[in-house]
Amino acid sequence: MSQSIDLPKVDDFLQELATIQQTGSKRIAVLGSRHVPITHQHLIELMSYALVLAGNRLLTSGATGTNSAAIRGAMRADPNLLTVILPQSLERQPRESREQLEQVMHLVENPANDHLSLAEASAVCNQEIVSRCQQLVCFAFHDSHTLLKTCKDAEEQRKLVTLFYFD
Repeated sequence: MSQSIDLPKVDDFLQELATIQQTGSKRIAVLGSRHVPITHQHLIELMSYALVLAGNRLLTSGATGTNSAAIRGAMRADPNLLTVILPQSLERQPRESREQLEQVMHLVENPANDHLSLAEASAVCNQEIVSRCQQLVCFAFHDSHTLLKTCKDAEEQRKLVTLFYFD
């Protein structure tokens, strides 16, 4: 009747505690689904605004929905503290996103990924974003496979991950 319990290692707790207690600015990635109700987008925008006002550097990608809301919030607070990393070139982004993205000061394009599907390019892009951040805030559905894999990869890299589910 012995059960195995998967408890996090002490190192994991210490890493999270150190990140939470860090008083200086952090590099925080905000990623999430494209399919987000407008009320949720307003909350994401407000959260991003507050994170940047507090002096944090925000990283995200260029998709509609979550990422677009994060961009709006960060741009209102301090455009210099926002970095947007695109999965492909700017030309491959949806027309409705391009106008907003052209206003971003720190925009990283990945034209080398133009030959990949959007899902493949997004997975590569998310890994680049995670590699540059200290903390990941993610908004997903339970079937958002690319985003959930990104969260798992971030945890394996010992990043602090906060995952919100829409469903």
